[in-house]
Amino acid sequence: MTHKRRNFLKKLIGTSTMTVLGTEIVFANNMPKGYTPVILNSLEENPLDTLKKNKEMTILSDRPWNIEAPAHLLDDEVTPLNKMFVRNNGNPPENIDVKTWTLTIEGESAKTKKTFTLEQLKKQFKQYTYQIQLECGGNGRSGFVPQASGNQWSEGAINCAEWTGVRLKDVLNSVGIKDDAVYIGYFGKDTHLSGDPKKVTISRGVPIKKALEDESLLAWAVNGQEIPLMHGYPLRLILGGWPASVSGKWLEKIVVRNKVHDGEKMDGTHYRVPLYPIEPGGKAPDSDYRIIESMPVKSVITYPKTGAMVDDGKTISLRGHAWAGDLEVSQMEISIDFGATWQKVSLQKPKNRLAWQHWSTDIKFPRKGYYEVWAKATDAKGISQPMVIPAWNPAGYLNNSCHRIAVKVV
Repeated sequence: MTHKRRNFLKKLIGTSTMTVLGTEIVFANNMPKGYTPVILNSLEENPLDTLKKNKEMTILSDRPWNIEAPAHLLDDEVTPLNKMFVRNNGNPPENIDVKTWTLTIEGESAKTKKTFTLEQLKKQFKQYTYQIQLECGGNGRSGFVPQASGNQWSEGAINCAEWTGVRLKDVLNSVGIKDDAVYIGYFGKDTHLSGDPKKVTISRGVPIKKALEDESLLAWAVNGQEIPLMHGYPLRLILGGWPASVSGKWLEKIVVRNKVHDGEKMDGTHYRVPLYPIEPGGKAPDSDYRIIESMPVKSVITYPKTGAMVDDGKTISLRGHAWAGDLEVSQMEISIDFGATWQKVSLQKPKNRLAWQHWSTDIKFPRKGYYEVWAKATDAKGISQPMVIPAWNPAGYLNNSCHRIAVKVV
């Protein structure tokens, strides 16, 4: 949202909210000072209208492709392929021949160097399927003020599909890992937007401990099908609970490092946040940033869709998902009075570690008027989602503030 648009809405809130909404804002006295109701944030033109594309998915950019799903499209327990967000840094490789595709494992801390075909990976190692949540580190970036750099994701850069492949640790152990191993890094076959074949688009990695988790996969299938090209066909890493940028696509090489991997987008403000709060719009030295690891606790309301109209006196069902990086979610709550009070809702256990958790409840609103439903998850360490946007950072990472939807009771 532009600054001009934000200022217009703030003035609107102070002068003619009733005129715009056509109803009373129930619990308005609980609204934080300067707060903009969710319904007004949704009045902007959908950028897909002019593209004549599927209006249910939002295209943030097409060079490279970056696409997200509105929150209500994430209602499935297992995210379908046509509702999975796309986050690319370059262009997918062309003329892929799956029969000749190989993966090489090497590096300073690899005891040997080995190259595997996809067929060898499938035959030599036991196969596993896990439901894994993958979330872009910039999910929620559009909420930061001033605007942070990068694609302005709202809530839809998250999915939780079922991935099939072999455990990364089984393949690494077959190669041999030296005692001084610290990190692994990946390289894919995507091409740089400049067209320069010498430039690497992205090459990130994780500590060796994360790489050796049971759920860390070399995957070739998702939801029982071949991985689509935009999602990394024919082979990709799956490292759940951390920024999805570590789950490298179009995978051709993994290096076992004796130091923190120093590939493309491992430095500066790339997937890194300040060690201390900085002034919005400010900067900090590169040495004062840390690499993002486990993602923070978060949740989303998937039903009803924001802007729902509900008959007075009718009980409606609410549902959604919650996740917490490497951890489980221990409690889920909702509020209908702008956070003044909270009520617990039913929360399921994850299908497996690193899968999201489904929550649901039934609710009846006290009278006619405008309401907002706010959702708040708490992780196994007792850390809850904040009600306000967390500390600003230049790249707009880790916005895990409460998701909220607008509801009008008529």
